[in-house]
Amino acid sequence: GLVMPIENNGHDPVPAMTRHMDRARMAEDLGFAALWLRDVPFNVPTFGDAGQIFDPFVYLGFLAAQTSRIALGVASVVLPLRHPAHVAKAAASADALSGGRLLLGAASGDRPEEYPAMGMTFDDRGARFRDAVDYIRAMARDRPAIDAAHGALTGDIDMLPKPAGGRLPLLITGGAQQSPDWVARNGDGWMTYPRDPASQGRVAADYRRRIADAGGRDKPVMQSLYVDMLDRRDAPPRPIHLGFQSGADFLRSYLKDLRAQGVNHVALNLRFNSADVETTLKRLAEDVLPDFDS
Repeated sequence: GLVMPIENNGHDPVPAMTRHMDRARMAEDLGFAALWLRDVPFNVPTFGDAGQIFDPFVYLGFLAAQTSRIALGVASVVLPLRHPAHVAKAAASADALSGGRLLLGAASGDRPEEYPAMGMTFDDRGARFRDAVDYIRAMARDRPAIDAAHGALTGDIDMLPKPAGGRLPLLITGGAQQSPDWVARNGDGWMTYPRDPASQGRVAADYRRRIADAGGRDKPVMQSLYVDMLDRRDAPPRPIHLGFQSGADFLRSYLKDLRAQGVNHVALNLRFNSADVETTLKRLAEDVLPDFDS
């Protein structure tokens, strides 16, 4: 997958959104699996990342109309900052309009400055996160009944539309201020942060062990990764922020190691990529994707 915007804006926290839709369509045509948006309500200077500028749900609707096959993901909606009724309706709408292509990532939030701006407190976001997950799950049912901190429904009203597949694929990001057992039980998958393959394998195995202990079926694991693709295929790796610079050979080997360790999906971020974006997308499609098309 690819993190939106597909742009190499480097240390500028605000992307120019240059050719963002052309590149999204190009990614689909080249065979990438997913496009990932972020939920960034405010541009917080100390954080240094304004995301893709546009509201994720508005942008999901636009992407749904401009693409036809590629999965559309949010990594991730900051649930404590949104009422779950709005999240459930917006997400189900995007899912229905895209033909069931939505992947809903959910996070507890990591930018403390945003909470007072919304009249909320930071320290209790974990409890609000759990309540929001229960509420969103209930909204997929017909005439739901739930008594939650976010509101009570008694089964006399309904929310439409329903998710295309009957249930929104809900992926928990990081720990979300919850216990590891809660994350394993309540999500449909887990999004985590870059680690070396051996370390990632250990945390993925621990996640799946907790799922099995709770009597659940296997669930996918995904991660993000910043990459700077060099022209020389055999260029060795050099660390960059949350990723590395390398040629295609090392990237392909690294992704194969992640797959062997139980990682199912990687969202590549080209923010610090030094080469032309279109050239890099083609290089990834030619030199890396063929090994990961199933």
